[in-house]
Amino acid sequence: MKRDILSLNCGEIERELLSLGYPKYRGRQIYDWLMHGVRDFDEMTNLPKDLRSTLKNEFRLYAPKVLSKQVSQLDGTIKYLWELYDGNAVETVVMSYKHGNTVCVSCQVGCRQGCAFCASTIGGLVRSLEPSEILDEVFFSQQDSGKPISNIVLMGIGEPLDNFDNVMRFLELVNDPAGMNIGMRHISLSTCGITERFEDLAAKDLQLTLSVSLHAPDDETRSRLMPANRGRGVEELMRCCKKYYEQTGRRISFEYAMIDGVNDTQFHAKLLAERAKYVGAHVNLIPLNYVEERPFKPSTSGHMKAFIKVLESEGVNVTVRRRLGSDVDASCGQLRRKIQKQNA
Repeated sequence: MKRDILSLNCGEIERELLSLGYPKYRGRQIYDWLMHGVRDFDEMTNLPKDLRSTLKNEFRLYAPKVLSKQVSQLDGTIKYLWELYDGNAVETVVMSYKHGNTVCVSCQVGCRQGCAFCASTIGGLVRSLEPSEILDEVFFSQQDSGKPISNIVLMGIGEPLDNFDNVMRFLELVNDPAGMNIGMRHISLSTCGITERFEDLAAKDLQLTLSVSLHAPDDETRSRLMPANRGRGVEELMRCCKKYYEQTGRRISFEYAMIDGVNDTQFHAKLLAERAKYVGAHVNLIPLNYVEERPFKPSTSGHMKAFIKVLESEGVNVTVRRRLGSDVDASCGQLRRKIQKQNA
C-alpha cells in the first residue's frame, strides 16, 4: 500500500525526499502545498514532472468526498458525512458561536466503547483514522462551509485516546504555524475515561482542554451506561483526573448528558458536585440527543433546573451546552447510521 504523505511532518517529508534522491528543499515545497489543501500532486506546479510522477507512485493523497451535507434551518449548524479513501465514512459538524466557528471531528470509523446512549458505537469499531484524515475533516469542512475554523473539539465518532498516536500527530499538524495554526488552547479532547492514557497525555504537556465524558458519578449507573467504566471505576477515574490537573495545571471539564430518570436525580447531583470539587472540574450539562435505536429520553426541564440548583449551591461551576443542529441528526453517529440503513 502507498504511504500516507499527509500524515508526515515537514522534517519527515524532507527526509523522504532525500532518500528518493531529491534535494531537501523539495520536501518543504511539498509540505507547503499539503498545508494549503492541495490533494493532487499534479497541482504542485513548482515541482518537476519526474518528482510528481515519483510522488504518485510512492504516496497516497486523497481528498474526502461529501456523501451528505445537512444545514440546520434553526441555527446554521452544518453536518457532513465524508467518504474516505477506502469507502468508509465519518461525520464532522461545523457550529457557529459568538467567539468563532468550531468544528467537531471524528477520530475513528465507529467506536468500540459501547456507550448505551450513543449512536456512534452501534456496529462497533471499523478502524481508526489516520492523522491526515482527521486533518482533512478540519480543512475541507472549512473550505466547503466558507467558515474559518478557530476551534476544534475531538468529540465526534470514536474515542481519541483509543487512537492516541494518530490523534497526537493530528494535533501537531493542525497546530503547526506553517499549516492551519490552530492553537492548543482552542482545542478540546473528549474521552470516556481511558485512564491508562492520561499520564501519556499529561507528558505531552499540551495546552488543550481535556473533557471527560462522565455521565454518571457512581459506578452502578456509569457502568450501566458506559462499559469503559468496568475495570476502572469512578474512583480511579477521579484519581487520574486530579493527577492530570496537578501535572498540567489545565482544568478538566466533565461532560454530563442528562438522561431522564437515569442519571438526573438529586443523589446523582450531590455526588457529581463532590466529584467536581475533588478534581476542580467544570461541569458541562448536555441535553441528551434522541437516538432512534436507544431507549433513553432527555431530562425534563424541571429535573434539569433542580440538578443545576444542587450543583450551584455546592459552588460548582456549571454550564448547559447550547443545543445546536437538532434538526440535522445532531447526535454523533446518526447521519452515518442513516446512510448505512439506506444503503442496506
